[in-house]
Amino acid sequence: MPKDERNPGLAAVFSFLFSGLGQLYNGQIFKGLLLVSFSVLNIIALICGGLLIGFSLLGRIILPGQLVVGGVIFLLAIVLIIIVGVFSIIDAHRTARKSDF
Repeated sequence: MPKDERNPGLAAVFSFLFSGLGQLYNGQIFKGLLLVSFSVLNIIALICGGLLIGFSLLGRIILPGQLVVGGVIFLLAIVLIIIVGVFSIIDAHRTARKSDF
């Protein structure tokens, strides 16, 4: 096995575990760190949306329309996590496969 050959399945599994890890495995440091950062921001948004929903359901109103705002943030974060995750898995697999001569 050549030194720079990557396993496409392993790259996909790494990206499945956390978006961007497959890119880091493939040696795409900038892209990997960008995807990891974006994923972390999406997780923070998901938590913030969930907290707004939870506080609203407990009657602790922080801002007007809190349940709606929290719901929108929560759903948007879920959609972005899925999109980034699927992209990361496919991209990591394809990139590793291209390095396989």
